[in-house]
Amino acid sequence: MADVLLTHSYHLSYDPKQVRKMQPYPPLGTLYAAAILRQRGISVAVFDTMLKEPSSLFVEALKEHQPAVVVIYEDDFNFLTKMCLTRMRQVAFEMIEASRAYGARVVVHGSDATDQAPLYLQAGAEFVLQGESEIRLGDLVASMLLGRTPTEVPGLAWHDTSGAVMHHASPVEQANWMQLSTPARDLIDLKPYREAWCEAHGFWSLNIVASRGCPYRCNWCAKPISGDRFHLRPARLVAQELCELRTRFGADHAWFGDDVFALDHRWAAELADEVERIGVRVPFKVQSRADLMTVSTVDALRRAGCAEVWMGVESGSQKVLDAMEKGLKVEAVSRARKMLGEAGIQACYFLQLGYPGELWDEIQQTIALVRRTRPDDIGVSVSYPLPNTRFYEQVRDQLGAKRNWRDSDDLCVTFTAAYKNEFYLALRDALHAEVDSWSAKPNPTKSVAELWQRVYELEPNSRNVRPTELPDASIGKGRYAPLISADDLRIAREV
Repeated sequence: MADVLLTHSYHLSYDPKQVRKMQPYPPLGTLYAAAILRQRGISVAVFDTMLKEPSSLFVEALKEHQPAVVVIYEDDFNFLTKMCLTRMRQVAFEMIEASRAYGARVVVHGSDATDQAPLYLQAGAEFVLQGESEIRLGDLVASMLLGRTPTEVPGLAWHDTSGAVMHHASPVEQANWMQLSTPARDLIDLKPYREAWCEAHGFWSLNIVASRGCPYRCNWCAKPISGDRFHLRPARLVAQELCELRTRFGADHAWFGDDVFALDHRWAAELADEVERIGVRVPFKVQSRADLMTVSTVDALRRAGCAEVWMGVESGSQKVLDAMEKGLKVEAVSRARKMLGEAGIQACYFLQLGYPGELWDEIQQTIALVRRTRPDDIGVSVSYPLPNTRFYEQVRDQLGAKRNWRDSDDLCVTFTAAYKNEFYLALRDALHAEVDSWSAKPNPTKSVAELWQRVYELEPNSRNVRPTELPDASIGKGRYAPLISADDLRIAREV
């Protein structure tokens, strides 16, 4: 038995793109919450939906643990959770229904629940806990286990007796890292993760975080949990936990789930020093920014064991980057790629297609940047407006019934971009195939040239008549490509 059953709503098998990648990671945010509850003397069990079927097996977990409270605590450190996918929402609603039918009280926390609290309350949750919530979750659950209705907890949303949605208006005091123990990884079965990784990739990777939040203010980036706050763990503790992933759990590799890694170059050097002092070096990958890749930071990453850096490049057009309020210069990408390559660290790009004002000229600049700098890998998405961002406010009047993606492979353009979906999907496929061809990764269906040919054929026929423009209407205006040029065809054939 357990007082509290913790769970989350992401199930790998419901996300075809992630099944193809087969890189499952434990729900770190959920396990941090479990550690806090355990510190408070609350008995807790975790039902991990990542690799377990979340319907019948969750009901079995309810019967086994007989919890008084069920907490659906999403993993705030997983980018998939931050995407607010409707398939996850559906799973969460099913869990709420099953928990209520069992007689348990239900608390929900996560990005989507923060944005859409009324929906989760209507589905049967008693409370939605918003913001960084580990410490407050302990206060809330402790009170609930005493039979109370603790509406005094900051950051709480609930229904009053009339059914109106209420919010606790007091400022939320954020926990610092020294108040949080390491995640309670012992509460879940890690063996299926190891088996999935080793079968697909020949090694096993576990996740860890060194920081929380991001102080940059890209206008499309939703931050419902931490806002613009940024918290950094002491380098000594991070190095110790990184070592533990190898010595205690047997991981061969680590992924840092930070939004932006190595923001502080002095901290990066301290981490490298601590890793070298401990003497256990675990290769890892991170997400960061191109303009943070200075000579000293890249050297520190190399010494610490970094094998791969994913950078939010977004576009090869400076005008698009400026419109996004990215605060990044295109030239910084080239410099970062060169330095990382010279240090033996893979440099990978996140690219974003379809931002307002991005027409064919801007797309060609992105293609040129990729070809010129030759990243080791890329991830390609389309602009995705989420609530409480300036980008969302700019396009909200165009949004129809579908405002969220179903899974991470959806890539539906929910506003009026310059082109229709089919064009962006073709462009994504061509970019991926070309980058893969540089490392001899086979494309099982079409040649790179055939994929680019498809892009050039679609371009003039996929244009939207009145695409959303940037606030500065001069940016990107009137610069579609002519019909396929001889140069375009030459490039497609020679790839």
